[in-house]
Amino acid sequence: MTHDHDQLQKSAHAHLWMHFARHTDADIPVIVRGEGAYIYDDQGKRYLDALAGLFTSQLGHGRADLAEAAAKQAKELAFMPLWSYAHPQAITLAERIAGSAPGDLNRVFFTSGGSEAVESAWKLAKNYFKLTGKPMKHKVISRSIAYHGTTQGALSITGLPGLKQQFEPLVPSTFRVPNTNFYRAPERADDLKAFGRWAADQIAVAIQNEGPNTVAAVFLEPVQNAGGCFPPPPGYFERVREICDEYDVLLVSDEVICAFGRLGYMFGAERYGYQPDIITCAKGITSGYAPLGAMIATDRLMEPFLRDGNAFLHGYTFGGHPVSAAVANANLDAFENEHVLENVRSNEGAFRATLERLLDLPIVGDVRGEGYFYGIELVKDKATKETFSDEECERILHGFVYNQLYAEGLYCRADDRGDPVIQLSPPLICTQEHFVEIEQILRVVLTKAAALL
Repeated sequence: MTHDHDQLQKSAHAHLWMHFARHTDADIPVIVRGEGAYIYDDQGKRYLDALAGLFTSQLGHGRADLAEAAAKQAKELAFMPLWSYAHPQAITLAERIAGSAPGDLNRVFFTSGGSEAVESAWKLAKNYFKLTGKPMKHKVISRSIAYHGTTQGALSITGLPGLKQQFEPLVPSTFRVPNTNFYRAPERADDLKAFGRWAADQIAVAIQNEGPNTVAAVFLEPVQNAGGCFPPPPGYFERVREICDEYDVLLVSDEVICAFGRLGYMFGAERYGYQPDIITCAKGITSGYAPLGAMIATDRLMEPFLRDGNAFLHGYTFGGHPVSAAVANANLDAFENEHVLENVRSNEGAFRATLERLLDLPIVGDVRGEGYFYGIELVKDKATKETFSDEECERILHGFVYNQLYAEGLYCRADDRGDPVIQLSPPLICTQEHFVEIEQILRVVLTKAAALL
C-alpha cells in the first residue's frame, strides 16, 4: 500500500486529535508498518522500537500468528459482551491467566485497557468492604510521581499533579506516599534496604493518619514507571504486605506495564516475591495486537459476590472482546512456545551492562530498571545530581533529545514527569544487537545534548 505523505499530513492536522501531544504545524510522524523490533514511517525510514510501542509490543511487530488468530475469531464470533453471557475465548483466557497468577488470584475481570483495570480495582475494593461490614473503607494510597491511568478514578490515584490539575475536581480520598527513587533518596542514601524499609513504613504512617477503618487499598507498581523506573529495594514489598495485613488494606499490584514478561516473569509480583490481593494488567496481554485489560482478584474478594444475590454492578462493552481474547490466547501460546520469559531473563544482564556504558557521559546521572524496562536519568551536574531547570527541560529534553532520537532512528520516550529521563522498554524478542544499537544512538544524541547545557 502506498501513502501520500502530504495528504496524510494535511488530513492529520485537520482532523486527528492525538493523545498526550502538543499540536503544532510541524510534520507528524506517520508509522505505516512494523517488522520484528522495527517500525517504518510513510517515507520508508526504519526505527528501532525501543519502547515496544508503549510498553506493549512484547513479541514485536508483524506477527502473522496473532493477526490470523484475530481474523479467525472475527469470522466465527466477532462480538459478544460478558454481561451474564460468556464465550470460549474469554473462559479459556481467564483460566490461563489465573493459572499464571500468584496465589489464589483466580478471578479474572476483563476490561478494554489499563485505566479501566485500575478503575475496576478501586470499585471492587470499595464494594468488597461495603459487603463485608466495613463501609467506611474507601480511601486509596499510592506513590508520588506514579502514573495509574487517565479515567477519573485512575487519574485521581495518579501521583502527577501536572497531569491532574486541568481535570480537577477529581475523585476525592486518594493520598500519596514517597516512591522508591533511591537515586534521589533524601534519607538513608547509603543503605538501600534501610531506605526501602523507610519508604514502606510511610504507607503505615499514611494509613494511621487517615484512620485504618477508612483506607481500602494501596496501589503500587512492581517497578514504578513515571519518573524513570524505580525498582523496589530489598524487603520493600515484604514490609508493604505486612502493613496491608495489619490494617486490613488491599494490596493492588498495578502491572499494566510490568506484567507479561516485561520483568522476565508473567507477573512482576513473582519477581519480587509478594502476594497481591488484586493485579491490574493490560498492554502486553495481547502484545498490542488488540485492546484488552484485566483485573485479577483473589477468591476472598469474589466470595461476597457469590452469595445473597449480590453482583458487582460494573462492566465494559468491550471487556473480554472475543477477538481480543483470541489474540491474547495466541500471545500466551507464543510466550510458551518461544520461551519469551526465558529470553528476557537470560539477556537482561547484557541489556543493563550495555546501557551502563552510557554512565561515562557527563549528562547521564543514573541507569536503573529491571528486565527489559529501564530509565536513564539526565542531569546537569553529575557530581551534585543537579537536574535541569524548566527552561533546560524544554530546550534540551523536548526541543532537542526527543526529536533527535527519532531522527537517528530510535523510538523511545524522553520524559520529565519527575526528573528528566529517557525511558526504554524494547520488545521482549530483542537481543544484544538491538541493545548495542540503542546504546550507540543514545550515545550520539546525549553527547550532543550535553554540549547544549
